[in-house]
Parts: sequence; structure tokens; C-alpha cells
Amino acid sequence: MKPGDKVICINDKIDPEKSEEIRRDFEIWITKDKEYTVREVLDNNGIVPGLLLEEVHNFPKFFTLLNRYQEPAFATWRFRKLNYNTKPAEALTEEEVLADVDISELVKVGDK
Repeated sequence: MKPGDKVICINDKIDPEKSEEIRRDFEIWITKDKEYTVREVLDNNGIVPGLLLEEVHNFPKFFTLLNRYQEPAFATWRFRKLNYNTKPAEALTEEEVLADVDISELVKVGDK
């Protein structure tokens, strides 16, 4: 996953043992089956990658494990990348559209 990617949340469950910690770190939580846009991918000092999302902004917190303040990131396993066709559909020119018309069919319609 990379910034700009569209993802869908596949797991918003909070482990009861981590509920207090999650509620303390995240003002806003994610919702299962909702689409999001990756804002940034954090490597978290190589410990575990996390995602920041365009649609969700939480206040930075001090993380002892990282020894720094940063916005809490969501685990990448909570999301699946969506594969939208990002290439715009080709538009036909007027000439191409007219070239597809069978002129003999137009004459037949006009004769009726």
C-alpha cells in the first residue's frame, strides 16, 4: 500500500485486552466495510507498518516504543487495497461514432 491508494476496512474489532489503550490513543476509530484513502505509510522504526488515512485524523501521542510523538497509525492488516481502474475510459471522437453507423440502415429507415 502507498499514499493515494484506496483501501477498505476489513477488520475494525478491538481486542478487549487492548480496548483501554486503543481508546486512549485514537479519538477516531475506523469502520468495517468503509472505504478510505491512504495518506501515509509509517514504518514505525521497522517494528510494524501502519497507515494514516485521509478521512481520519487523530492527535499525535507519545509512543514509548518509538520514543517520539506521532499520529497513531492503523495496522495494515485491518485493510485490503481496492483495485479501481484509475485509467480514464477512452472517449470516442465524433468521427469514430459516425464511422460505426451503417449508412445502408439509415437509408432503409428513411424509405419507410
